[in-house]
Amino acid sequence: MNQLSIRPAVATDSKLILHFIRELAIYEKAEHEVHATEETIEATIFSKDGHVNALICQQDDQPVGIAIYFYNYSTWLAKPGLYLEDLYVSPEYRGKGAGKLLLKRMAKIALQKGCGRFEWSCLDWNKPSRDFYQSIGAESQDEWIGYRMSGQTLIDFAE
Repeated sequence: MNQLSIRPAVATDSKLILHFIRELAIYEKAEHEVHATEETIEATIFSKDGHVNALICQQDDQPVGIAIYFYNYSTWLAKPGLYLEDLYVSPEYRGKGAGKLLLKRMAKIALQKGCGRFEWSCLDWNKPSRDFYQSIGAESQDEWIGYRMSGQTLIDFAE
């Protein structure tokens, strides 16, 4: 049958979400950077005041991938934007439309919510993903350089 479907994640999916986060981190050679736990995922994604959303892609009843996203804001457009934090499909299910289906669902959500943009980042070495994104019409934003503060640097700067 091989029917793909997407559903919103629920709190009982926290273990599954963590599984996919770890798979993604292994793929990105950064497994040691994952500090998330089932408890922290449940507390942040599924809290009453949460601002993060997750989708689960399934083939028949088998979970094959996830998308985790949140809303940001464009001052120039004076509209919200949808930011894709993570998109991941397990290797054995790639090339079967799961990633594209997740992106299409998020594009529809962005339009329903009045978003002016749907954005995400991709590691520069991840050529398969970059080629895929370009094949669906996404444009890289090469003129922008991302910056980040975390850990002790963030703590020190805030003091």
